[in-house]
Amino acid sequence: MTIKKVVILTTGGTVASMYNQKTGLLTSGKLEGEKLVEMCNLPDDIELTVESVCQVSSTAMDFETVIKLMNRIKEIFEDDSVSGVVVTHGSVTLEETAYFLGITIADSRPVVVTGSQRGPLELGTDALLNIRQAVLVAAEDNCRKMGTIVVFNEKIFPARHVKKVHAYNVNGFDSPGFGYFGYVDRDEVYIYQKPVRRETYQLKEPIPIVDIVKFGLGSDGRFIQHAIDSGAKGIVLEAGGRGHAPRESVGIIDQALEEGIKVVLTTSCLEGQVYPVYDYVGGTADLEKRGVILGKDYDSKKARIKLSVLLATGIETIEEKFKN
Repeated sequence: MTIKKVVILTTGGTVASMYNQKTGLLTSGKLEGEKLVEMCNLPDDIELTVESVCQVSSTAMDFETVIKLMNRIKEIFEDDSVSGVVVTHGSVTLEETAYFLGITIADSRPVVVTGSQRGPLELGTDALLNIRQAVLVAAEDNCRKMGTIVVFNEKIFPARHVKKVHAYNVNGFDSPGFGYFGYVDRDEVYIYQKPVRRETYQLKEPIPIVDIVKFGLGSDGRFIQHAIDSGAKGIVLEAGGRGHAPRESVGIIDQALEEGIKVVLTTSCLEGQVYPVYDYVGGTADLEKRGVILGKDYDSKKARIKLSVLLATGIETIEEKFKN
């Protein structure tokens, strides 16, 4: 019997939560990683090492913490005998951490991010099964060269396209318009598709401030102005449809561009990409002519992660990198 080595890095979240008897609510990240993994009844042919990176809610995750997580994974992969790494994480920012790891870790071995919608001691918990199946995926040779992936509710998702789609249901994640790579049925891992390309980058500078500004009916440029005034180096615009900004915001967008701030345009739609179709002021074609980067089919959160990373690499051809 071949023994596979998998390292589990825990960060807290609902998946490690426990009830607080005083408040009657869950305390996120309360359960230590070793105790959590002991509850999962993991296979004997997988050698596990558990480390706690932090024990916080996912809303407390920040770039400092995910960089620490990234560096630890790179250190772990210096050991050629390790098959893969599992990261347990709160669900709210899980997709952002997964994508950050996906574009900063170049190793071919799987990094599998998972979490849960219910605490491990709640009735009908999904925590233990998600962790168990994430470990199985991390140990699976066929999951190499897929980058960072997310395992949730028996499905295997690409970090690039996975989204949290439900606030509390155990079927909390999906990849609208793209589907999933495969699934786990009991202890069997099935992979039916893999990414055709991977992109990874090396951080050379600190992560800069990059803000998201979302447009709605009657929006103007006030929040863009605030991002400029607060020192943002990048701004991601989440606009409607093909990517159309209100006319009232265009002057402030011009100001941001003149000050050297990178501005990326995304769509609020679950499927489809920003694309120049209309000729009015604030339309996608108009914004592109002004110097706004078209964010293709990236959602605003993924575009923010990518722009942050690209700015920290010193790469000048950011426009080209958003075409992938």
